[in-house]
Amino acid sequence: MSDAKDRMIARAAREIAPGMVVNLGIGLPTRVINHVPADLEVCLHTENGMAGIGPTLPPERADRNLIDAGGAYVSTVPGTAFFDSVTSFAMVRAGRLDLTMLGAFEVAANGDLANWKIPGKFSPGVGGGIELAQKARRVVVLTTHTDRAGNPKLKADCTLPLTARGCVARVFTDMAVIDIGPQGFALVEIAEGLTPPEVAAATGAPLHIPQPPVPSF
Repeated sequence: MSDAKDRMIARAAREIAPGMVVNLGIGLPTRVINHVPADLEVCLHTENGMAGIGPTLPPERADRNLIDAGGAYVSTVPGTAFFDSVTSFAMVRAGRLDLTMLGAFEVAANGDLANWKIPGKFSPGVGGGIELAQKARRVVVLTTHTDRAGNPKLKADCTLPLTARGCVARVFTDMAVIDIGPQGFALVEIAEGLTPPEVAAATGAPLHIPQPPVPSF
């Protein structure tokens, strides 16, 4: 994993506050767990049946029965609870999650999210993405700023099948932290070594840039 991605994940972990119930979605968000301080009182939830999960473990140290939604081996913490998928999604649908962190293929300037399907490519299904995006009290996204071809993932409008409309509040990328509000995309922080014009050039919609200096991460 590149240094830029690792710094993005570490920065996203600072979004988690004491007392929160937080879901970490498949992909980059699952790596946030390894940047959460051990003494932070937080309940991390994985929709396949655990609440209260600890750092990921290598196979030789792991309990092979304990995996997160992305298939990574996770550990327990004092108070870890286990339950079935019905109970897990009842928690989600009841609005019990303070925060969910999700991956994305595209995010629109109005907060629309597309993160489950690229037409023509295999997809195992939307899974819990729709419920998480619609029901969590706050939704943030972790993603690279552009795809492998260099095309923006932050766009005026999503072109891929939507997961949920108007749900994303903040986006963490390898280039910047960007909020979504009435003005669309707004630059909050920038990765070290980059400039606001570089971030704007890689964004597929207008980017509101505050008066300098913009904090870096």
